[in-house]
Amino acid sequence: MEKTQTSTQIKWALDPNHSYIGFRAKHIVVAAIRGQFIRSSGEVLSINQDFSNADITVLIDATSITTALSVRDEQLKGPDFFDVEKFKEIKFKGDSLEKLNEGKYVLIGDLTIKATTKKVKLDVEFGGIVKDPFGNIKAGFAITGIINRKDFGLNKDTILEAGGLMVGEQISIQCEVELIQQKS
Repeated sequence: MEKTQTSTQIKWALDPNHSYIGFRAKHIVVAAIRGQFIRSSGEVLSINQDFSNADITVLIDATSITTALSVRDEQLKGPDFFDVEKFKEIKFKGDSLEKLNEGKYVLIGDLTIKATTKKVKLDVEFGGIVKDPFGNIKAGFAITGIINRKDFGLNKDTILEAGGLMVGEQISIQCEVELIQQKS
């Protein structure tokens, strides 16, 4: 998709105080663990109010991962998983945002974790655009998808006695994002 700079282009920034960049992973086959990245930033350049043809970049601070258990968080930050000493940032660069119907989109882009970049497909629900009580123009989105952690070098496996993995390979991405329109 070709994106060009025009005078009608609208710049949006991810509102980190009102956004959630999270995930869910199977744990010991029968349960799930949820986590999130506390620090992130993003920029969206859009010509259209419905965000079709938008240019999307999101940067996630991998060191900000939390699962509400510090021992697990430190393991996830270590070399078996995110290796945050070497790879402090996770990046998503959107290639296309295709409108399926009113409020439903498919977002395709490049996700980079630990210097490995893979094409991913995400489902997007557009919540709309509103003016908040402070006069800011906001847009809201729910974003979901599935990735395989091993595709990105997150390879640590512990096989359980009854079979199956301690941490499932399929990771569910679950995000709630608010964008704030930037003043010209």
